[in-house]
Amino acid sequence: MSEPLITADLVLLDADLGHTKTDVITNLAALVAKSGRAEAAGLAADALAREEKAVTGLGGGIAIPHCRSAAVNTNTLAFARLNPKVDFGAADGPADVCFMIAASEGSDDAHLTLLAMLARSLMRAEFLEGLRSATTPEQVVALVNQATQPDAPAAPSVAPAAAAPAPARVADEPRKKLIVAVTSCPTGIAHTFMAADGLEQAGKAAGVELIVEPQGSGKIDWLDLDLIKGADAAIFAADVPVRERERFAGLPVIEAGVKRAINEPSKLVAEALAAIDNPNARKVAGSAGGASAAAAGGGSQLSIGKRVQQALMTGVSYMIPFVAAGGLLLALGFLFGGFDIAIAPGSTPEARTCADLAWLSAEACKAGADAGSSIGALAIATGWGAGLNYLGAVLFAIGGAAFGFLVPALSGYIAYALAGRPGIAPGFVGGAISVTLGAGFLGGLVTGLLAGVVALWISSFKAPRWLSGLMPVVIIPLFATFVVGGTMYFLLGKFLAGVTTAMQDGLSGMSGGSAILLGIVLGLMMCFDLGGPVNKAAYLFATAGLSAATAANLHVMAAVMAAGMVPPLAMALATVVRKKLFTEVERENGAAAWLLGASFISEGAIPFAAADPLRVIPSMMLGGAVTGALSMALGVGLRAPHGGIFVLYAMDPLPAAIFGFLVSLAAGVVVAAIAVITAKSAWPQKQVAAVA
Repeated sequence: MSEPLITADLVLLDADLGHTKTDVITNLAALVAKSGRAEAAGLAADALAREEKAVTGLGGGIAIPHCRSAAVNTNTLAFARLNPKVDFGAADGPADVCFMIAASEGSDDAHLTLLAMLARSLMRAEFLEGLRSATTPEQVVALVNQATQPDAPAAPSVAPAAAAPAPARVADEPRKKLIVAVTSCPTGIAHTFMAADGLEQAGKAAGVELIVEPQGSGKIDWLDLDLIKGADAAIFAADVPVRERERFAGLPVIEAGVKRAINEPSKLVAEALAAIDNPNARKVAGSAGGASAAAAGGGSQLSIGKRVQQALMTGVSYMIPFVAAGGLLLALGFLFGGFDIAIAPGSTPEARTCADLAWLSAEACKAGADAGSSIGALAIATGWGAGLNYLGAVLFAIGGAAFGFLVPALSGYIAYALAGRPGIAPGFVGGAISVTLGAGFLGGLVTGLLAGVVALWISSFKAPRWLSGLMPVVIIPLFATFVVGGTMYFLLGKFLAGVTTAMQDGLSGMSGGSAILLGIVLGLMMCFDLGGPVNKAAYLFATAGLSAATAANLHVMAAVMAAGMVPPLAMALATVVRKKLFTEVERENGAAAWLLGASFISEGAIPFAAADPLRVIPSMMLGGAVTGALSMALGVGLRAPHGGIFVLYAMDPLPAAIFGFLVSLAAGVVVAAIAVITAKSAWPQKQVAAVA
């Protein structure tokens, strides 16, 4: 039998958990950990990282910090009635009712449904009143259990009404307006379902039928297509792209963030009703017959800059798994087969010659060398007779295949973020052409944006009914791919390839002061926002250059990885050296940060930076700059895109590079730790709070 979501030992009434949301989150994470359901530092770090994406203060004195986390082993709710109240970013002031939702990464649909039911209950006045008037933890547990019991009469249903047929109407009854809505948030647990319930209640108050499809983390109860066809308007309250958006093509649409559907649902409903009678209202792109529409673009009310930023980050997020899988497999190939596995026998002074390849006959080796075959290709042709060289060659070949998708994936998913599924084919093809023409990741960025814009533009055409079915699968991909490919071959390809070559040449030519300056810049970027857009931009620059495998590119990768390891390791060291400057929770986070930093997980320092940004972030940036500069100055190269100290074997050249990497890393960690200790000692917390 599974454990209950909440128990009395997970409830705190009228508790003082600190004066900031970081204090509350870390204390609630410690409470969950005390019950054996999670690891405190990891849960706190993931919850605070989620907090960086969007505030979890909902208005009305409610806060719901939440996350999915590998640190959670049992889906859990922790509750605190806060005294004093704490600001979680809500527009109307601090919160006194706080639920922490801790979901494990492997949460099944049943648990997610219960969490969603709780989120919906938070929108109901009687539930909140019960929480505020409860005198014992057991009363709070009883209220939550009632809200999350699927069979309880008073419990709200999480499944959208769309799963059932539309209510029958009396013949003479005037037809109500029908509005369909989609809600979604990055985590897909709390805000998604609270927004759904808020919209449904606002719809009832306005006298309209409003049916919501919450696109949460669990199973989605999709709206019936016939229901959508009969709808008068749509509301998209979403912080992430709406899935299967093309189903709503042709409907007047109101778009907003998910928080607005929680705070102002009545206004959204009123705007949707006004859009129904407005011939100039924005409509979901595509044709009503089911043609394609943008997954995140058509009819969007987001600013152009925000949409482009969202598309670029989507492309990067989808590209990183290709980078990680391909790059680490390449590194493993080097481990088993040697770094010369990618080159032909005797082609360089460092490469093995035919005489060194005892597992291959002299005749076969000479024939392969004359044909330009790599040592890895010869090992694969030889089979298991090549021993570890064969295993290394196979790993290298698999990694190379995965790494080859880097630019196409970047381009394809940028286009997908702008134009939905019709943008994928022209985006991927544009990325492949960029690689063919030598335009690299710069070309991938351009082709992704171009493919998305072109596909979105074509999807806005109103096609006749007989053609609408072919639009998303044939017409749009065909013409968008032609436009993108033709633009690259006839106009932009050579120019972008020239720019890329110039960048590579400039990078390869960097030495002395210029290389050190680049290392400083990369170190500052890696430590500025600890996994945010600036950090990701530096990481993308490094990983994109790995495919070129030049010495300069390998130096950049080493500098980026070493600098990214500095913040968590520095904070871990600081909590050991000067324990009195840190709280007990921070010292626990510091213990966990050793492993996170060693694994190149910069986010391990987020709890410290979120609690004390004015002293922590500049200190970490100083250490990162030192590490980046030293790494470049010492000529450290790295062939793996991730892994931290666990990929030291992928350093280049061995063994000197390992020594240089560790020296650079240690210097930056020590500098950052000294800086943050000095700042905390010389600049008291009260002064920091006054400045903030």
